[in-house]
Amino acid sequence: MAYYAGDGARFFVRYESDDIDIATNAPPETIQALFPKTVPIGISFGIVLVIVEGHSYEVATFRNDLDYRDGRRPSRVEFTTAEEDAIRRDFTINGMFYDPIQKKV
Repeated sequence: MAYYAGDGARFFVRYESDDIDIATNAPPETIQALFPKTVPIGISFGIVLVIVEGHSYEVATFRNDLDYRDGRRPSRVEFTTAEEDAIRRDFTINGMFYDPIQKKV
C-alpha cells in the first residue's frame, strides 16, 4: 500500500508541485529492495529517497514520532498505520493522502 502524501496529494487535486512525497506501509529495507536507485536520507525515520527516470520521490514508511527531546525531531519512531501517520502530521494538506488506485483523497 502506498499513497501520495502532502504536496503529492495536492498535485492530484489540481495544484502543481515538484515535491512528491509518498507514504507507505513498506519498511525502508523493502523500499530499497524494490528500487535500484535509492538514497537513505532519513533511514532512522523510515525515509528513503527513490530516484526514477531523473525524478526524486521521498518515500516514508507510515510512522508515529516518539520522544521529542529537542522539540523538533523525534529521537525514535515506530512504524504504524496510514491513519496514525495522518494524525501525526499537521492539520493541513500534509495530513492528506491520495490513493491513485481508488482516485480518492
